[in-house]
Amino acid sequence: MTIEKLNQLDKNTLKQELLKCCGANKWADNLANEIPFESEKDLFDKSDKIWNSLDKEDYLEAFAQHPKIGDINSLAKKFANTKGWAENEQSGVNSANNLTIQELATFNNTYDEKFGYIFIVCATGKSAQEMLDILKSRIDNDSEKELKIAGDEQNKITKIRLEKLLKSF
Repeated sequence: MTIEKLNQLDKNTLKQELLKCCGANKWADNLANEIPFESEKDLFDKSDKIWNSLDKEDYLEAFAQHPKIGDINSLAKKFANTKGWAENEQSGVNSANNLTIQELATFNNTYDEKFGYIFIVCATGKSAQEMLDILKSRIDNDSEKELKIAGDEQNKITKIRLEKLLKSF
C-alpha cells in the first residue's frame, strides 16, 4: 500500500488497519484523523507524536495485544489478525533450546506479576537468548522506568508494522 492508497481509505477501515500495527485505540483513532499523510515520513512522524502523547492506560492497551515472547499457542488463538507479523517478529524463538524457552516463560511470568503487563521487546532480528538477556536486564527496573522502555519498544514494533502495512497492498 502506498501513502496514496492509505489516504484513500475511509477512517473506519484505516483505523482497523492501524490497529494491526498498534493495539491502542486512541493512537489508531488519532492517527486516522490525521489523513491525508503527505509522505511515509509524515505518517511516521505523526505516529510518534501521537504515541508519545498517550498515557499509561493506552500503553497497556497496546501491550495487551501482543502474545508473550515464544507463546505460539496465543499467536494462533488470540492474535489471528497479526499472527503472521508476530510470528515473523518472534522467529528467533523458533531455534531456541528448551532451557531458553523455559527461562523465557519463567521470566515472562515474573515480569508480568511485577509490572502487570507482558514483557514488550522489539523481537525482530533477535534470538531467543538475546530476548532472554534483555528480559533479565529489565526485570529489576522500577515501574516508571520500565513503562518508558516498554513504550519505546512498542513504538519500534509499531513502526515495523506500519512499514509492513504499507507493503501489504
